[in-house]
Amino acid sequence: MSIKRKRRFHAEVATSSLSDIMFFLLLFFLIISTLANPNVIKMTLPKAKANEKTNKQFISLSVTEDKKFYIDKQPVAFEELETTLMSKIDTQKDQTVVVRIPFNLQVQDLVDVLQIGVKNNLKFVIATSPK
Repeated sequence: MSIKRKRRFHAEVATSSLSDIMFFLLLFFLIISTLANPNVIKMTLPKAKANEKTNKQFISLSVTEDKKFYIDKQPVAFEELETTLMSKIDTQKDQTVVVRIPFNLQVQDLVDVLQIGVKNNLKFVIATSPK
């Protein structure tokens, strides 16, 4: 008399490599998220030989080619630019304002924006792209 064992086939999923894959995906998205700047409106910036990158918190002031003004991606009329900027500065002391202006806009438009900084004693920096 032969004894037969009941062997059932059990389907298995190898999960040992899934944790490695999840770890690499997490690293990938963390690195990509630090490279992407969500407070930026796409425009062609003026070119400069010397560029410095900042890790400090800043307020982004963007001017488009059709002279629309944005503070941290929020549209603002030019007449309200100073008051909106000062209210943002009041909430965060010692802030740098990064001015993003297209290279083909007139110099007078840049001067009008920079006069707000001079009037209120703010630190303005002009964003450029590498040459």
